[in-house]
Amino acid sequence: HEGHSRIFGLGAACLVANLIGYPTLGFVFFFLTVFVAFFFRDPDRIAPDDERYIIAPADGKVVTIETNMQEQRFLNAAATRVGIFMSPLDVHVNRVPISGVVESVRYHAGQFRPAFAADAADVNEQNAVILTDAHGRRVAFVQIAGILARRIICRLRGGERVTQGDRYGLIMLGSRVDVYCSPEVRVKVHVGQLVRAGETVIAEYP
Repeated sequence: HEGHSRIFGLGAACLVANLIGYPTLGFVFFFLTVFVAFFFRDPDRIAPDDERYIIAPADGKVVTIETNMQEQRFLNAAATRVGIFMSPLDVHVNRVPISGVVESVRYHAGQFRPAFAADAADVNEQNAVILTDAHGRRVAFVQIAGILARRIICRLRGGERVTQGDRYGLIMLGSRVDVYCSPEVRVKVHVGQLVRAGETVIAEYP
């Protein structure tokens, strides 16, 4: 787990500071330990286990929904996009929205504009995963760094088979994940809605 070493290190620093007679410094390290443990929390989730559903890859708030857009970077086809903004207080572990085989993983360097900005999906640092399900339907899900995020973690590789709801990575601090899927889907969420990674159905195939 990405947070274990950080939590252990800060906890040890807290203990040492108190043992050598620096309680104020110890309190600072204690606060940092609690904050880091809170940030890296990773609750269990139960996916709906239905191939008709596309589930949220991230906790947070739906900030954009676009239907029948022309997506040229990942799917190169007409698509529906759902964008989810993660605040620094949300769970930051990302989960796979559908079961299938990873077609490719593409990293793009970029800026660090606020993740909720309209152009963040185009100009910010990001990492895209393109996945094909058992019916040949393609979905792209894109981790997008925000103004505070400086590290995107993605553990998936091309050719890998994954299951809906699997943990696959995270983004440090406030950030965003966009999902691009076929325009035939029926979107099941609305702008402003709070969603949970690995549980909330954001779209459904006919």
